[in-house]
Amino acid sequence: MKNHVLDAIDLFADPRVTDAGAAGADCVVSENPATGEPLAAVRLQSRADYDAQVQRCQAVQVYWRQLPAPKRGEIVRRIGNAFRDQLDPLGELVTLEMGKIKPEGLGEVQECIDIADFAVGLSRQLYGLTMHSERAQHRMYEQWHPIGTMGIITAFNFPVAVWAWNAMLAAVCGDAMIWKPSLLTPLNAIAMTNVAHRVMREQDLFQPPGCDPCDVFGLVIGTDDEVGETMIADRRLPLISATGSCRMGRHVGAKVAERLGRSLLELGGNNAIIVMPDADLELVVRGVVFGAVGTAGQRCTTTRRLLCHRDIVETVTERLVAAYKTVPIGDPLDGGTLMGPLINQGAVDAMQAALEQASAEGCTVLCGGLDGIGRFRDQPGHFVAPTIVRVPRGARPRIVRDETFAPILYVFEFDELEQAIEIHNDVDQGLSSAIFTDSVRSAERFLSHGGSDCGIANVNIGTSGAEIGGAFGGEKDTGGGRESGSDAWKAYMRRQTCTINWGDDLPLAQGIEFG
Repeated sequence: MKNHVLDAIDLFADPRVTDAGAAGADCVVSENPATGEPLAAVRLQSRADYDAQVQRCQAVQVYWRQLPAPKRGEIVRRIGNAFRDQLDPLGELVTLEMGKIKPEGLGEVQECIDIADFAVGLSRQLYGLTMHSERAQHRMYEQWHPIGTMGIITAFNFPVAVWAWNAMLAAVCGDAMIWKPSLLTPLNAIAMTNVAHRVMREQDLFQPPGCDPCDVFGLVIGTDDEVGETMIADRRLPLISATGSCRMGRHVGAKVAERLGRSLLELGGNNAIIVMPDADLELVVRGVVFGAVGTAGQRCTTTRRLLCHRDIVETVTERLVAAYKTVPIGDPLDGGTLMGPLINQGAVDAMQAALEQASAEGCTVLCGGLDGIGRFRDQPGHFVAPTIVRVPRGARPRIVRDETFAPILYVFEFDELEQAIEIHNDVDQGLSSAIFTDSVRSAERFLSHGGSDCGIANVNIGTSGAEIGGAFGGEKDTGGGRESGSDAWKAYMRRQTCTINWGDDLPLAQGIEFG
C-alpha cells in the first residue's frame, strides 16, 4: 500500500523497498504504529552484504581521510541543505513510521540539519594542543587523525537524529561509516541515506579513484544476529556507536572491548525532576508534561520520576492530573494531537506489566493506568493514556528502578533537598536530570559534585529537549558516551602526540643520561 509521503521521497525507487503485499520471507515489514497498517517491505541484507559494504567503506575511507577537513565540511553543508529541502516529507516520515507527533518529527529532522551546520564549523576547529618540551630545541604538539571506518547502531525512537549526530561529525573528522538502524524504522534510514547519497553523487569536491563517494555513508538493513553481531565483533571497525537499552549496551560494550575496540554507548535513562517549594509551578507543570508525555514516553530523556517537596506535592499532582486529562491522544499527523501511539504491541504489554507491578508494590494510579490502556484496546494502533502513579511516602518500589519505555510518571514526596538528591541518584541509570527552584543555593547544590550524578543537569527546564551544542550522554548504566556538541568529535578521531627535535643534540626526557 503506497503512501504519498513514501512517494514524495521516492522510497519505492530504492531496490530494497517494495510494496508490503509483495514481502517475502527475506523482508521486514514497516508498520504505522498509529494504525497497525503496513507501510512497505524492506529486503533484509545478509552477512555477505554487510561484508561487501564494509569493504567499500574502507576503500573510500583511504581517500576521504585525505580530503582536507574544510572540504569535508563543505560536503556536509550541502547534505544539511538537502535535509532542509526535504524537511517536511522527512519529518512526516518520522511521524508515519515511528509515531511521534509531526512537530516532533519535524524537530528531529531539524536536529539533523542543526548538527550538520555545527559540523561545518567544526571542520575548521579540529584543534590539537601545543605543549612546551622539557628538552631544549624540541617542539611538542598533539594532532588528531580520523579513527577509520566506524559502525553506527541506532534505536527506533529517534530514527534519524542519532544517526546524524554521529554521521555528520564522523564525516568531517574523516571517517567513513556503516549504519545499522532499528528494524522498526528502516524506511527512515533508507530515506536519510538516499538524500546523503544524492549529494555525494552530485558534488564535485570528492572523486575517489575506483570508489563510489556514496560509500562514505554506508547502510545495511539487517537483523541483530545476521548483521549486528557481525558488526560489533568486526575488528575493521575501531569504533561502534550504539544507542539502545542498558541490556543491549552491556552486550555491545563487552563484545567491542573483547577486541580492544572503542564503544560509544547511549543507553537507558530513568530521569527525575526535583520540585522545590519555591518553584514556579506553571513552569513545573509545562516542563513535566512535555518531559513525561512527549513522544509517548519513548525518549531516553523522558521524565519518569517526579520528586516533590511535601509542602507542594498535593498541589503539583492535582495540577498534573488535570493537565494529563486534557492531553489529545490520536493520529500523530493530526495538528491537534499531543501524544501519538507507542511503537508496537510489545511496548503496550510492557507498560501494562509495569503498572501491574507498581500496584503490587503499593503504588496508587492517579490517572491513566490499566484503564487508560483498555480505553484504546478496540481501536487500531498502539495507543495508551499517559499515567501518573503515586509512590507511598518513604517507599522505593523495585519497578521504579527500571526504565519502562512508556508514559508512566512516578511521583515521590520528600522533606529536604538532600533526601531528594539521594532518591534521585538511587537508580542505575544516569542520563538527564532537572530541578525547579528559585533558590540559587538549591540550584547550585543540585549542580555540585554531590548533587545530580547524571550527564545532563538542568535548572528550571525539564529533562527532555537537549540542544546539539552540548555533549549528549550519561553516566552509570547509561554508558558514559557523549555525542553531538562540545568536544564529542574526539570520539571519532585518534590522538597523536608529536615531538620534533630541531637541534643537534639528543637529550633524553627526565634528564636521563644513557651511555
